Amino acid sequence: MSKIDASYDPKTKEAVALLSAMIETQSFSREEDEVATVVKSFFVNKGLSPFRSGNNLWLKSKHWDDAKPTILLNSHIDTVKPASSYTLDPFKAQIVDGKLYGLGSNDAGGPLVCLIQAFLHYQEQEGLLYNLILAATAEEEISGANGLASILDGLGKIDLAIVGEPTLMDMAVAEKGLVVLDCEAKGVSGHAARDEGENAIYKALTEIEKLKNFKFKNESAYLGPIKKTVTLIESGTQHNVVPDSCKFVVDVRTTDAYSNAETVQIIDELMDVEVKPRSLRLNSSGLSQDHPIVKRGEFLGMKKFGSPTLSDQALMSFDTIKIGPGDSARSHTADEYIGIDEIEEGIKGYIELLKDLKL
Repeated sequence: MSKIDASYDPKTKEAVALLSAMIETQSFSREEDEVATVVKSFFVNKGLSPFRSGNNLWLKSKHWDDAKPTILLNSHIDTVKPASSYTLDPFKAQIVDGKLYGLGSNDAGGPLVCLIQAFLHYQEQEGLLYNLILAATAEEEISGANGLASILDGLGKIDLAIVGEPTLMDMAVAEKGLVVLDCEAKGVSGHAARDEGENAIYKALTEIEKLKNFKFKNESAYLGPIKKTVTLIESGTQHNVVPDSCKFVVDVRTTDAYSNAETVQIIDELMDVEVKPRSLRLNSSGLSQDHPIVKRGEFLGMKKFGSPTLSDQALMSFDTIKIGPGDSARSHTADEYIGIDEIEEGIKGYIELLKDLKL
């Protein structure tokens, strides 16, 4: 790795060093053991003793007070697998023209190391208006059961979470959820040469068209309409048999206008097919525009928007906001990078966001 410019402050240099070590440690979802050890060693070298469960790590601020609200700072240590079109080594941290390249640099190593620096800035301070928990968690890219979901109950009551994802340091005050539906249209089999049977494919196409044209009554202010997309279809056994079953999958991106359960109920009542959700756990989120952190972000010049991409916010039942350095458009792309300037501004931005925050 080429050296970082000497003009950057110590927090930025330390963040870049940790992020570089993370990049050079393979950390695919469910394979985060080594990178979790890298992050844990960083804390231990600072005299801290993080909790570890599986591949999840967390720390609590020093002067804990049960009477105060608690803010969770969370981002993830896992990555997707590198795209085949990489021209650089995805597991080598390289600084070129002020940009740090490497797998996971933008999503979401950059936000994580910035959150870590913000936590370290405040964690020993007395007189804070809140408690802080820093959690570096696994399996975010697959919404896995052994990631954040596995430790949430052990963290205690959370009043607000700041989720570190690349948002150009703007505020995602709402985020879409996800429900995957397995649907089946049923017909009656028969010989294709004769006018007999009930073709399940035709029935499925009718119901799919109905779903395509359907509009939900309520629409989210920041996320817009619920998006529903048929992504897989399967039917038939051979060319001369009228199929009696047609199965299809619908990807539904839910919004804060309806709960996941309400969304599924409406679709089930609309369609004359069997509808089965795989899970209702990945919920949409929306934060009140009057929430203190939104007001603080507006004061700092952060823009508000609704995020179409899923994060571990979907697993949190308390107030959440998604903010971080980097750009979501770079996530999961070849030659992923984050600017050193973005890391520096991310650290400062998180620190300013938390400054004298009253929940």
